[in-house]
Amino acid sequence: MGKPAGRLQVVATPIGNMGDVSPRARQALESATAVAAEDTRHTGLLLQALGIARPLLSLHAHNETQRVPEIVARLAAGETIALVSDAGTPLLSDPGYELVCAAAEAGIAVEAIPGPSAITTALAVAGLPVSRFCFEGFPPAKERERRALISELAGEPRTLVFFEAPHRIAATLADLAAGLGNERRAVVARELTKAHETIYRGTLAELAEKAIAEDNFRRGEITIVVAGAARAAAGVDTALLRRAIDLLSKELSPGRAAAIAAQLTGATRAEAYALIQHRSPSPPAPESD
Repeated sequence: MGKPAGRLQVVATPIGNMGDVSPRARQALESATAVAAEDTRHTGLLLQALGIARPLLSLHAHNETQRVPEIVARLAAGETIALVSDAGTPLLSDPGYELVCAAAEAGIAVEAIPGPSAITTALAVAGLPVSRFCFEGFPPAKERERRALISELAGEPRTLVFFEAPHRIAATLADLAAGLGNERRAVVARELTKAHETIYRGTLAELAEKAIAEDNFRRGEITIVVAGAARAAAGVDTALLRRAIDLLSKELSPGRAAAIAAQLTGATRAEAYALIQHRSPSPPAPESD
């Protein structure tokens, strides 16, 4: 008889509430040869709470490339490895992509054990369109890069989903309001499934103000859900809009340039003005009489 085939099991774990551990996830963790974890201390506490004792392998953003060959070799030798992240479904803004790709290329079976995800949980309670959505993960930490990304998403018609760190949530909401429009509807879901779960609803401008005014807003795990652009705006030629803004901004004030660019391209004045605000700063030309 040949050696038994190994398996890589991608296991979703709770995002806060331990009651969300599925029977399949528990069985996968119990039967695995070892568990590859983003943070072995965090996963060790999870296994302890479940009454499971399994060897742990560290697999995080800083060592995944080096660790993958070892794990693939173990899988090829017939072992079953469970891959978990700190919370939710692995690979979604978490490590594991390189391992899954390498295992698949090596002909090793990759099995998903589905379960909790902050993305789908936030969408389920947001009260915004969910038939189509776009997950953008964590926005860039640097202001210039974050604003550039938001500018690119201004005309995206699908509902947008972001993760964000507590210490950046106020700045990110302010940038979203400036780049997508103050009146764009949004939801901030904080500490989902946990004891202090809080759902904040409103416009981006309102949420940006709450993020500054309320200390609790800036605590815990945060998911942002933003309504997509209106259909009329979604058809705007973004490249043409940018070109019009570049040319008009050299001769006119920001407000006048935005108004004319909007008329020429079919964009809203707010969208055109937001793009002007996110351009590299340059002194506006004086208004002509």
